[in-house]
Amino acid sequence: MLPIHSFAPLVLPSSRVLVLGSMPGRASLRAGAYYAHPRNAFWSIVAAVGGAPPGAPYDARVAAMLSCGIALWDVASSCVRPGSLDADIDDASVVPNDVPSLLRAHPSIERIGLNGGKAASLFRRHIAPRLEPGRLDVRVLPSTSPAHASIRPASKEEAWRIALHLETAAARGARSEPAPRPAPLSGRPAG
Repeated sequence: MLPIHSFAPLVLPSSRVLVLGSMPGRASLRAGAYYAHPRNAFWSIVAAVGGAPPGAPYDARVAAMLSCGIALWDVASSCVRPGSLDADIDDASVVPNDVPSLLRAHPSIERIGLNGGKAASLFRRHIAPRLEPGRLDVRVLPSTSPAHASIRPASKEEAWRIALHLETAAARGARSEPAPRPAPLSGRPAG
């Protein structure tokens, strides 16, 4: 099986937060766009923090995300994955993106949000050992994948907002359910 390849990073000099996924799924690879699966919650979450609506053209969603200070990339540059699920990634085949170089080129980035458990495990293995300890606040976020639907959308959105320190209109209103606490990469309690 041939390896699949991630996309280029979406980042600006003013980016403050870097969201790292694992590897784009089949729908995203076909579309040539991050989080293209219609049931992935990523663009809904970004819309809630000031981004363009999920149904807006891709370029408008990207521009709105970047204007909120959010950059986007994947931990893996390439890998072998027979399906579309993170669990299908052949860990031995992973070639990581050069996240340390991206961070050096964009020193305004102060936080990293890892989109789900697979992104977190790949980050721990391939990226974290190459970073200066303690420089960045790194958080594991609830996956936006439709395969991880056990957390309600409003709770996912709140967890992302809290972990990435993003302001939303919804954050100013009352919540009917407490948000899951985003886990720090270190395993210490989030807070």
